[in-house]
Amino acid sequence: MANALYPKAKEQFLQGGINMSSGTIKATLVDTGTYTYSSAHQWLSDLSGIVGTPQTIGSKTFTNGTFDGSDVSFPLVAGSSAEAIVIYLDTGVAGTSPLLSYQDSGVTGLPVTPSGGNINIVWDAAGIWTI
Repeated sequence: MANALYPKAKEQFLQGGINMSSGTIKATLVDTGTYTYSSAHQWLSDLSGIVGTPQTIGSKTFTNGTFDGSDVSFPLVAGSSAEAIVIYLDTGVAGTSPLLSYQDSGVTGLPVTPSGGNINIVWDAAGIWTI
C-alpha cells in the first residue's frame, strides 16, 4: 500500500468536519502484519496492530495545503515490528477519533523492529502530507 489520506477524512476536510489546527493530532506506529489499510476505515477503533504508545505531533503547520509538524519519538518501544504510521485526530475516544493518513513509505525510521528503546520518526522535509 502506498501513502494515502483516508477517504472518510477527505470527505470531512471538504465539509469542515475536521479542524486539525485546534485538535490534537497523533501518530501511531502500525504492524502491517496485523493491520491492512482499508479505504473504508474511518475511526481509530478500526485500527489494529498498534505498536507502542501514540505520540502527539507538535508544532503543526499548514502551508499551501501541506501539513507538517515536529518529528516524533516513541519511547521505550517493544513488541512487533512497525512498517507504517497512521495519523489521526485524537478526541479521547477511539470510536470518534478520525483516521487521517496512512504512511508506509518516505518516512525516515520505517520499517523498524523495536528493541525496547526509543523509535524516532523523521518526517520528509517537504512536509508530512499535502492535500
